[in-house]
Amino acid sequence: MVDVTVLIVKMFETIFFNKLNTMFKLIWWFVLKAMVLYNQDFIENKPLKYVDIDKPVPRSDEVLIEIYACGVCRTDLHIVEGNLPLVKKPIIPGHQVVGKVVDTGENVVSVDKGALVGVAWLYWSCSECKYCRRDLENLCDKALFTGYSVDGGYAEYMVAKDKFVYPLKTSLDYVEASPLLCAGAIGYRALKHTGLLSRGEGILGLFGFGSSAYLTLLLAKKIGLKVYVFTHTRWKIDEAFKLGADWAGDTYEEISIKLDASIVYAPSSRVLIEALKKTDRSGRVVIGEIYMEPIEKLDYKLIWFEKEIKTVANVTRRDVIEFLNLVEKYGIRPRVKTYRLSEANEALEELKKTRTIGQIALRIR
Repeated sequence: MVDVTVLIVKMFETIFFNKLNTMFKLIWWFVLKAMVLYNQDFIENKPLKYVDIDKPVPRSDEVLIEIYACGVCRTDLHIVEGNLPLVKKPIIPGHQVVGKVVDTGENVVSVDKGALVGVAWLYWSCSECKYCRRDLENLCDKALFTGYSVDGGYAEYMVAKDKFVYPLKTSLDYVEASPLLCAGAIGYRALKHTGLLSRGEGILGLFGFGSSAYLTLLLAKKIGLKVYVFTHTRWKIDEAFKLGADWAGDTYEEISIKLDASIVYAPSSRVLIEALKKTDRSGRVVIGEIYMEPIEKLDYKLIWFEKEIKTVANVTRRDVIEFLNLVEKYGIRPRVKTYRLSEANEALEELKKTRTIGQIALRIR
């Protein structure tokens, strides 16, 4: 005979453990991990904190994204270390996000659950101001930015506006895709601003050789440009040659030709001056940085003969879409070193100390 008491005990144990399991699942559903910035500080002091936060709930025009990867950008470093003032505190950084849509707001019709999408720096623009009407939504006065104005991708989940996410091709690995959304898109907009992209010929100078310049070099060579790379780091010069640069050398080294256009990826006024010296008459020097140290002296002779200086301020949705299409067309694939979400401080410190030429991403799933 089976002991009735034993059966009753087992039944209650089963009920108890099932309820306990359900409770843990509910806790998991509403609580997530994120790297949160409470106070700006040097990255060596590890200002990002690995904490539990509530899972965000999408509004009517938003989607909830389960994040697979988030690229690590120098802009994140500027935000963390205080080169850019905080507009939201605390803030979850990260604006090169790749993930799966797991829930949608009631008014979302353009994005389906289960879709693989990307989220970039431009989180939202008003669509009504004079800049938005001129296809310059990147200059919108009311614009919100991912990981700066609103919480970003250094987390397990985030919300995004449905009209500001980008469907991604399944041929793209999600870790490889993440840096394309900012480093790649910014480089693409900078290349457009030089005027050489539409011409499909000319000599392009890249001053500073980090993740964005790396992707710009790959695209520039695909469209037929000659590319000269300028950097003070010896191993980066070697890497530039391996990646197809026509010439690479020290930033202050004399060259025998003049550049048709240049892009400056270093936040240094001295490097900008050097780019102006090496760029030919009527050439354009584009600054691809969100932050630049003060330019104290600019000799008019450096910009005479109709030279131009132009900056890149953010990117539009059109830039991201066009660049992703070119990535598919030419088969451009970045090299990406990955860290865990909890290692975001270490990832940013590596970026700061420029120990890598490729991209860095947080692998979250």
